[in-house]
Amino acid sequence: MLRTINLKKLYTTEEVETTALNNVNLEVQEGEFVAIMGPSGCGKSTLLNILGLLDNPSGGEYNFLDYEVSKHTERQRANLRKSNIGFVFQSFNLIDELTVFENVELPLLYLGYSGSERKQRVEKVLEQMEIAHRRNHFPQQLSGGQQQRVAVARAIIAKPKLILADEPTGNLDSAHGEEVMKLLTELNENGTTIIMVTHAQMYAEYAHRIVHLFDGHIVSENILKTQTAV
Repeated sequence: MLRTINLKKLYTTEEVETTALNNVNLEVQEGEFVAIMGPSGCGKSTLLNILGLLDNPSGGEYNFLDYEVSKHTERQRANLRKSNIGFVFQSFNLIDELTVFENVELPLLYLGYSGSERKQRVEKVLEQMEIAHRRNHFPQQLSGGQQQRVAVARAIIAKPKLILADEPTGNLDSAHGEEVMKLLTELNENGTTIIMVTHAQMYAEYAHRIVHLFDGHIVSENILKTQTAV
């Protein structure tokens, strides 16, 4: 599904140049669940932003769905991203002024779906995430676990091939964290490729493989389980 070759990312100011990623070589197959671990500042979120087509690398190659995308413009990245990649963030990133239904519906508006198809899809995914009874509530009226369920629903509403999760359990207690990990595992078992950044070993062990980053390098990989054919 995706492959990076000698991927680099530099951040430059007038006074200093910082290397966030240095010669990162990573390959992820369709249907894999990969966890990325490492200390704060090692490049995990930078790598996730590049894999999610939110940013371009400073050097190297990035192949996504057979496209070499490292030099794509923002418009080209957006077109490829919006129908292929879903995002789940630690801070949920829900819009306070929109209801649960409207938050989940938003990606379908951008993709131009009709009103009837949007309604059908949103109702189905809210049932899947067991949050349909909160469809008319606003984010601030929900618990942290419920908000993350809504965020996952929004991420999968357009049926993306890839979900990128950046510390999806970071703001949750252990019970709600386990709940979100079971949701991600179920999505993966149904064929969605997942790449997750986490600090927690207990959550990383839900993945097929753990990639360890340190100072912008991949320093080791651990295979935990064999990918199940879908």
